Amino acid sequence: MHMTDRGLLALVRHEGLVPGPYLDVKQVWTFGIGHTASAGPPDPATMPHGMPADLDAGIREAFRVFRADLAAYEAAVLRTVKVPLAPHEFDALVSFHYNTGGIARAALTRHINAGNRVAAADAFLNWRRPASIIPRREAERDLFRHGRYPRGTIPVWSVDRAGRVDFSRPIRRLTEDQALALLRPSPLPRPPAFEPAPDAPTGWLARLAAFFSTLIRRA
Repeated sequence: MHMTDRGLLALVRHEGLVPGPYLDVKQVWTFGIGHTASAGPPDPATMPHGMPADLDAGIREAFRVFRADLAAYEAAVLRTVKVPLAPHEFDALVSFHYNTGGIARAALTRHINAGNRVAAADAFLNWRRPASIIPRREAERDLFRHGRYPRGTIPVWSVDRAGRVDFSRPIRRLTEDQALALLRPSPLPRPPAFEPAPDAPTGWLARLAAFFSTLIRRA
């Protein structure tokens, strides 16, 4: 089971997209869409600081790292939750776990496994520190309970070489279609189709040419 497209976009909106290394609220070097060294390479602290020279390439790299990170969080939710989940419930739980890392010890997981989805939805708000995270918890709760996905463009924020993000104005806003095109892995290039040379005989012409060639050699 994997997150739906709408779930992916909701998670990107919650995390924010910064195409260069930045310091988060806990002063941890972070890159792209909430990626830190604890999730594996690359280590944001060792990446070139500041904005990338090619913004499109920087955004694509942020999405690539995000997709690589996400697989572990999806697997952890599937491993911990013992009952079947609707797609929107799974999306909400992966978003929660991506932010908190707490799916295995959260009360909401115990409530889900016990079959009490009402109590599970309410328990999202147990994880409400710092206070600035409360709107996200409420959105995850509403997604889990009602399948209500956020909509709108996805902002891309700039960052300076000291790791400070400028949240005053996004440098780009991605539509949902643009974001999904970047989120999906690029298709592998198709091998070129074999085309015979313009003067190369094919099919029955080839057999006819071979027949006359044999007659000429025998003459």
